[in-house]
Amino acid sequence: MRKIDRTMAQRILYLSQWFLPENSDRGLQVAKALIARGYEVEVITGFPNYPSGKIAPGYKLRPYMRETLDGVSVHRAFLYPSHDSSSIGRALNYLSFFLSALIFCLLRARRFDAIYVYHPPITVGLAAAVSGLFTRRPFILEVQDLWPESVAASGMGGTSSLSRILGPICHFVYRRAAMVLGQSRGMTRRLVARGVPADRAGTLFNWAREDAIRPTGLYDTAALGFDGHFNFVFGGNMGKVQGLDTLIHAAYQAARTVPQVKLTLIGDGVDRDRIAALIAKQNNDVVCLRHSVPQDQIGDVFAAADVLVLHLIDDPMFEFTIPSKTQFYMAMGKPILIGMRGEAADIITDIGAGIAVPPDDVEAMAQAMVDMAQMPQSALSAMGANASAGYWSHYAFEAGMATIAACIERVVGPARPDPEKAT
Repeated sequence: MRKIDRTMAQRILYLSQWFLPENSDRGLQVAKALIARGYEVEVITGFPNYPSGKIAPGYKLRPYMRETLDGVSVHRAFLYPSHDSSSIGRALNYLSFFLSALIFCLLRARRFDAIYVYHPPITVGLAAAVSGLFTRRPFILEVQDLWPESVAASGMGGTSSLSRILGPICHFVYRRAAMVLGQSRGMTRRLVARGVPADRAGTLFNWAREDAIRPTGLYDTAALGFDGHFNFVFGGNMGKVQGLDTLIHAAYQAARTVPQVKLTLIGDGVDRDRIAALIAKQNNDVVCLRHSVPQDQIGDVFAAADVLVLHLIDDPMFEFTIPSKTQFYMAMGKPILIGMRGEAADIITDIGAGIAVPPDDVEAMAQAMVDMAQMPQSALSAMGANASAGYWSHYAFEAGMATIAACIERVVGPARPDPEKAT
């Protein structure tokens, strides 16, 4: 076992199956912020293939490659690229990266003081847990989706069998983790109920990509056809759990009362083709479907909207899940219409940032659209201001990084600047 030199800066391995240029720069943000705090950080991840399931342009699938992104050393390990509704394809995707990550950690983890793991999938945490049996390196587990519940809600085939397998895996990973962070207070309570010791559990709220919330003028918003309409905008992944049918049917119903209502859906995902077919059967002046917009341009689109809308299907798991777009919408300073129960809905209504309706309820969603379309601008502006204030007070990036840094400090001690770099 490598003897850790206590005179040198601690080294953190950031382990995630997803990393740039996939749809979020979250991992790179965390790595750079930890480096700024005095840690040395490297990343182990897969070859980018989310959300299309195809290897991203500029990359070629191979057993291993190393690159540097914005000053951060990134190791890419082999995986089977897949992201569709096939349970076999998704399982191969997760298992292949598990094996690659496990081999990497067994060979290289001793060079690091701790591993920071981003989950999902739980197989990434499993790689850290299993390798830790041999390397004795502690790991911190950040839980964004509670498995196996989120797998069961995904709509993939064979989820009941997968759940029976995944349950024990989750318990093993939780027991081995030095710290476990849920993305909401409700999720943290669930993790404790499932066996995570309360003194090793915490809450890490998501933050927005703050450099993307300000309009840049890069996107031609005139092409969206917003003029003359009251515009509800959804932006993000189009999967089965988003339940976009509810938004579509509600928009058509609301437009019968307020003809100016328009719903624009922006994004890609496994359910997009079915959504496109559904919209094609209707009046396309009411609902418009567009492909994903680059992150550095989405602020232009959201800023042009009147109301930002999100929805998840009615599943008990989502009562303690806060979709990451909740914080992004709040940071945009726009009124929010949310079709969910539980913690995410409570956040919006408690601070007066918008309206919450039950999930899968077309009537309630349509009525909320009508009500918001008929509100005076002053009321909508107040909602937007409340959303922005709530974000910067409780969910900003610096607040999240303070939580992460505190967890790492608890596991490996306070950051020690490298004396060679300090001179």
